[in-house]
Amino acid sequence: MPEKIDSFRSRGGKELWLHRFALLTAGATFPLLFIGGLVTSKGAGLAVPDWPTTFGYSMFLYPWSKMIGGIFYEHSHRLVASLVGLLTLALALWLWRGERRRWLRWLGMIALALVIVQGMIGGLRVVLLEETLAIIHACFAQAFFALTVSLAFFTSKEGREGVEKIWAADSARIRRLCILTTGIIYLQGFFGAILRHTGARLEIHLVLAAVVTLHVVFLAIRIFAIPSDPPKLLRPAILLLALLVLQISLGFGAYMGRFTALGKALPLVFVVIIRTAHVVTGALMLATSVVITLRCYRVLASSEIWRPQRVLSERITA
Repeated sequence: MPEKIDSFRSRGGKELWLHRFALLTAGATFPLLFIGGLVTSKGAGLAVPDWPTTFGYSMFLYPWSKMIGGIFYEHSHRLVASLVGLLTLALALWLWRGERRRWLRWLGMIALALVIVQGMIGGLRVVLLEETLAIIHACFAQAFFALTVSLAFFTSKEGREGVEKIWAADSARIRRLCILTTGIIYLQGFFGAILRHTGARLEIHLVLAAVVTLHVVFLAIRIFAIPSDPPKLLRPAILLLALLVLQISLGFGAYMGRFTALGKALPLVFVVIIRTAHVVTGALMLATSVVITLRCYRVLASSEIWRPQRVLSERITA
């Protein structure tokens, strides 16, 4: 009996450390998004003209004393991206060797493949000077961040063991709304990338901003209406609303800074920070919406499952 307990504790400890490492990987991806946003906002994407080398040096041996101006932002982006790639490799191997759920092992491999493709797209964008590759690179970054957040969720205790189910009359509708909201937020990020890199499709970006706002508000209202007030859904819903308010404010600032005469009067550093914060807040909205979606499928019990219990309860009461 003591051997079984020790084995359970050992397995639980390994699962805890795996979850912590998944959190580390997701956490390292967020500053990578921020630095990538700075690279675009400052127009430093081509400050280093070669790839995979940096002015002929190995990426990891380039002298720190020469990292000035746009080179500092672009080369820092490459270094942090390499770190995230190594973390993703380690996480994928850890999942493959230590995770019992087959689908999660393959999800880790998908994350590894995505980070490799992402690095190649970023490098080819420098070599080929294609704006299309820059847009794809930005969209892949958002998807990869959402994927790392999902891996952190699935390796958590909640993701492994689940939680106590609660009933909501419109569980299926809430789930569909979660998926739709997440998809629209990602689509908004896609047209945001087009706008940042080309200055085009502003009207679509603005329309989608209104659609995202409506969907986030509708989703929050439905979650607030759940009778049992589940904190695992309420808290991320409140966070998503707060991020929405912040994102609208940042979007207005980014618009004023780029498309109006006021932008020329504002300090450049202010405009850069606003535009970069707009990008990373969008990524946080996407990640939060993904978490809400995953939790809705974990927490909310479908009406079909609960209907027999409700009928039995009504008969007993009668």
